[in-house]
Amino acid sequence: MAREFKRTDRVGDEIQRELALLLQREVKDPRVPMTTVSAVKVSRDLLNANVYVTFLGRDNAEQIADAVSVLNHMSGFLRSMLAQRVRMRQLPRLMFHYDDSLSRGRHLSSLIDTAIATDAARHAAAAGEEE
Repeated sequence: MAREFKRTDRVGDEIQRELALLLQREVKDPRVPMTTVSAVKVSRDLLNANVYVTFLGRDNAEQIADAVSVLNHMSGFLRSMLAQRVRMRQLPRLMFHYDDSLSRGRHLSSLIDTAIATDAARHAAAAGEEE
């Protein structure tokens, strides 16, 4: 019988939970505002973990790049703190990336709303011409 979840998925979920708590409680750097860990993708050999984060209140690309750079710089500290909480022989190396799916979703949603409004205006104009 096949396992329902792969080990990499379970390890990624555990790292995501613990890292979110660490970022909330331990990181006091003002360049890293309220950080949300949206996903953790662990490589098959369990040596590397890509951590995807979003920041509350940061829309400027320069501020986001700075915050991701700070997180990558402190990845050794975060990895050592994670090692105390997660029971693994070797914890994956953490590499932080900005997850732009929320901003892309907002942009697509606004495009859809604009298209719907334009379509409704066309239908209203066409109905006014028929009368």
